[in-house]
Amino acid sequence: MSDISSMIDELEQNGRLIYSNHGTSMMPLIKQGRDLVVIEKAKGRLRKYDVPLYKVGTSHRYVLHRIIKVRDNDYVIRGDNCLNREYGITDDDILGVLVAVIRNGREVSVESTGFKIYSRIWHFIFPVRFLYMKARRTGGKILRKLGLRK
Repeated sequence: MSDISSMIDELEQNGRLIYSNHGTSMMPLIKQGRDLVVIEKAKGRLRKYDVPLYKVGTSHRYVLHRIIKVRDNDYVIRGDNCLNREYGITDDDILGVLVAVIRNGREVSVESTGFKIYSRIWHFIFPVRFLYMKARRTGGKILRKLGLRK
C-alpha cells in the first residue's frame, strides 16, 4: 500500500493498518525493507515510549517516532535514530499508534517484555548515542573535506 491517502483511509475504516515503513529514523527497531508495522487508532492520551503515527504540520508527511515526554497539551517526540526532538505534537495530529512490529513473519507486540525493555534502554542510553552520532557525523565531514570519503 503505497498511497498515503489509502493508508489513512484504511486506518479510519478498519481501525488497523499494516504497512512497510520508509526511512531510517526508527532504526534499529524498525528497518525499511525488513519489517512491517501494525498501527491502530489511538484510544485516549498516549504515554511515554508509545510510538504514534502523526501528521507533520499542514504537509502530507506522516511520521512514526517515539514519545519521550508527555506534556499537558502536547508531546515531545524523537525518532530512535534521530538527534533532534520534535515539539508541539498534539492529540489532533496523531492518527494512530504502533501496536506491533512484524519481523520474519513473527508479530512482536509493544506490550511484550522485550519491547518494553528495549524502549527504556534505548531512551536511557540516548546521551551516549548522541555523542557517538555527533562524532561520527563530524568525522565524516572531516574525511570528505580531506577527500578521503565521498
